[in-house]
Amino acid sequence: MLNRLLSHDLPRSRWLALGLVVVLLGLAGAPFLFEGSRALNVAAKVCVFIVLVASYDLLLGYTGIVSFAHTMFFGIGAYGVAIASTRLGEGLGAVTIGTLVALALSLVLALVIGLFSLRVRAIFYAMITLAVAAAFQTLASQLSELTGGEDGLTFRNPEWLSPSFEPFEQPFLGVTVDGKLICYYLLFGLSVALFLALLRIVNSPFGRVLQAIRENDFRAEAIGFRTVAYRTLSNVLAAGFATLAGAMLALWLRYTGPDTTLSFEIMLDVLLIVVIGGMGTLYGAVVGAAIFLLAQGYLQELLKLAHDALAALPSMPALATELVSPDRWLLWLGIGFVLCVYHFPSGIVGRLRAARR
Repeated sequence: MLNRLLSHDLPRSRWLALGLVVVLLGLAGAPFLFEGSRALNVAAKVCVFIVLVASYDLLLGYTGIVSFAHTMFFGIGAYGVAIASTRLGEGLGAVTIGTLVALALSLVLALVIGLFSLRVRAIFYAMITLAVAAAFQTLASQLSELTGGEDGLTFRNPEWLSPSFEPFEQPFLGVTVDGKLICYYLLFGLSVALFLALLRIVNSPFGRVLQAIRENDFRAEAIGFRTVAYRTLSNVLAAGFATLAGAMLALWLRYTGPDTTLSFEIMLDVLLIVVIGGMGTLYGAVVGAAIFLLAQGYLQELLKLAHDALAALPSMPALATELVSPDRWLLWLGIGFVLCVYHFPSGIVGRLRAARR
């Protein structure tokens, strides 16, 4: 049963399987295991980024396409929900309409970009997608009447997803059941379902062709596969999943702006997570997203604890305490990324699977 659910793509490593189970159980029980809204926000963001990174891995890891427009589709999904909710009012109908319109727009844009750009190779296609993404971000910032401009859009979720909605008077296992909790488990369920759908795609005959194109597109074309068509379809599918991830983030934040969905920093984060987790594995999206977002959320606190501990020691050099200052968290995050790439050139998942073999 589990083998079929995972599309016959088992972890093939005990340590990897253990890590995936830990992430799954941690996300499933986050509201009950960890106190405070911060932990729940990190868990929700992990759910969203698992879908976003896995959809990008479909492009980069399985098809060999380097695209910088992935966050554009991510932003389209978020703006679709936000615009529909502000114009049509709160309710499930507005969210559904916004998601469907955003999904249709993303699929059309991905198809156009794929048909006109995927005939060029490597860096040229990457530059085209970068230009398109930058143009779309500028457009979203300037159309203030529609998108809210630089300030973005704040909207209200359907009543049953709002924090004020409390269907039960008594807490469950010490946790108040409200709309925020329901929204989190909606995101969790969607992330699991979308990840399993992506796993089915990459392990289908279509996914095998994509991997053949990645390895040698000339040979794949020589034996009869229309590589441009397959690349375009891969681009369209990845865009669709990224759009759904953007809609999920908008539902959780109840806000959408250029900095939360369209910034180039998010694209860099996605690239880092793919490299850390392992390209062409999909499981790398789960492991990489969990590690990266936990580091983003809690590295400053860990450094603060280390800084206070070193400062309390007598005759401790000032340089040592300064290096572990919470303000240096980006430095340590960069060092961790360099060490990860050096020791895990094929990503964490790739290294664990290689060790198993």
